[in-house]
Amino acid sequence: MLTTEKTISAFEKLGEYLRKPGLNVPDDLKFSEGQGKNHFDRLIEESHIYNPWFIPEFVREACLRLGESLTLSKLNQWLSPYRNKLSVSGKVRNVGVVMAGNIPLAGFHDFISVLMSGNRFIGKLSSDDNKLLPFIARKLVEIEPGFEAYIEMTEGKLENFNAVIATGSNNSSRYFEYYFGKHPHIIRKNRNGVAVLTGHESIEDLKNLGRDIFLYFGLGCRNVSKVFVPAGYSFNKLLETAESYNYVGNHNKYRNNYEYYKSIFLINGVHHLDNGFLLVAQDNSYSSPPAVLYFEEYNDPSDLVKKLSADSQKIQCIVSGSKDIPVAIPFGTAQNPELWDYADGIDTMEFLINLKSLIP
Repeated sequence: MLTTEKTISAFEKLGEYLRKPGLNVPDDLKFSEGQGKNHFDRLIEESHIYNPWFIPEFVREACLRLGESLTLSKLNQWLSPYRNKLSVSGKVRNVGVVMAGNIPLAGFHDFISVLMSGNRFIGKLSSDDNKLLPFIARKLVEIEPGFEAYIEMTEGKLENFNAVIATGSNNSSRYFEYYFGKHPHIIRKNRNGVAVLTGHESIEDLKNLGRDIFLYFGLGCRNVSKVFVPAGYSFNKLLETAESYNYVGNHNKYRNNYEYYKSIFLINGVHHLDNGFLLVAQDNSYSSPPAVLYFEEYNDPSDLVKKLSADSQKIQCIVSGSKDIPVAIPFGTAQNPELWDYADGIDTMEFLINLKSLIP
């Protein structure tokens, strides 16, 4: 039987593994393509073949950050509010999880949440990220064989599920609501990270902001896609410090986005700033395409706080050094969520634990 303590111990060991890049795995674990000896580092190196956005540096970053979150102290801190409920026995439920593939291992948090809640994980893999999580799941089974009966993955149709967690775009969410609405569900839509600048940021602050903007080429829901700046703000210092991330401009798909939107801006006479790999344009939208950063000016910080609160359903996280933004996280940490930083602010663990009593 998989107890909570066994599950915690297994994920703690998985965290140790993810924090050690290049570690060999047992010979009996094979790539799905049968490529011979298995080596996690090789899978990381080859991820860009299946998804050009998954360059090795970013895949390693994703694995390392997950590993750093899977320490015994953090696992216990995360699970502390649910301890009494986790100890209550109940029927195991099949939870179908429709996973996103925008950044490496985007579905990992749902994976660990389903298993930690004592339920069975049925994952519908994104075609953009269908190698990494199966590999990590097999490593988890190697650590604790009891997980084998609790993990199923498919690229086909989800079947035999009692509840659903689905992540996608605003368009796909309507599809999810139609097909999964009669089941207990969590359906996530588009959200983005934003930054609030005061004009008093240090060079280090702006370099860290660059990480929030450029990591994973800006494709994550926590990446900063828009900045709020005081009226008359000069972007010179921000664009200069962004130069340390100019390597993204050498990536073919990112460069194509940059060239395309630059052309669109020029043809339509859209005023914009350009440092050779990032376009900065004023726009009221929150979701900007890769290679574009939107901005909006503000005059009164208190009015901005009200706006951000009103638009909270569009925002995944806010980075800022301003004391006027109480919910802000530090620059450079947008893509370092803790286990208890739930996507869309929905408590996934509470939902999953309650399934055992909600579903007859």
